[in-house]
Amino acid sequence: MSAPLRIGVLAVQGNFREHVATLRLLRAEAVEVRKPEQLDGLDGLVIPGGESTAIGRLVQLYGLDEAIRRFEAPILGTCAGMILVARDAVDAKPGQPLLGLADIVVRRNAFGRQVRSFEADLELEGEERPLRGVFIRAPWIEEAGPSVEILARHDGRGVLARDGRILVAAFHPELTDDTRVHERFLQLVREEAHVRA
Repeated sequence: MSAPLRIGVLAVQGNFREHVATLRLLRAEAVEVRKPEQLDGLDGLVIPGGESTAIGRLVQLYGLDEAIRRFEAPILGTCAGMILVARDAVDAKPGQPLLGLADIVVRRNAFGRQVRSFEADLELEGEERPLRGVFIRAPWIEEAGPSVEILARHDGRGVLARDGRILVAAFHPELTDDTRVHERFLQLVREEAHVRA
């Protein structure tokens, strides 16, 4: 039996505990990441939902922004994490850091404010069973570059996508019992590990 995948979860703000629990349920070794050196030796990284401006500022404060840009393994960005890895945000706050790792342009709070939060069944590319998405002040993909594969939409807007080694979700997959987004991410990690080996 091979060693479990070591997946970091950015733990500076937001829903990191829920991601850690889901990854452990899937038998991955989840590591909370708060410093650049904690990225060393990881097979992948999850950037969770939370408040995108706060996460971005803390990432800069701790020197994680450049470390994440240099990180070569797969990354899963959910909700605020999707905003952080985007190339641009049409409504970014002045000075809001974006890592530019995925060729997407996002719209923050696209589905409305906190009181407009909702759940919806999503048609997941390649699967018959719908995926339940929990949308809390969620972004959507406004524009996607040619390398981006849209995997799920809601109201015609991209809400789950892959750009090479980057997987993004506008919703919170860690808040449901459905582990398929995390399973897809772990499969991506395994695939990329073979490419990098």
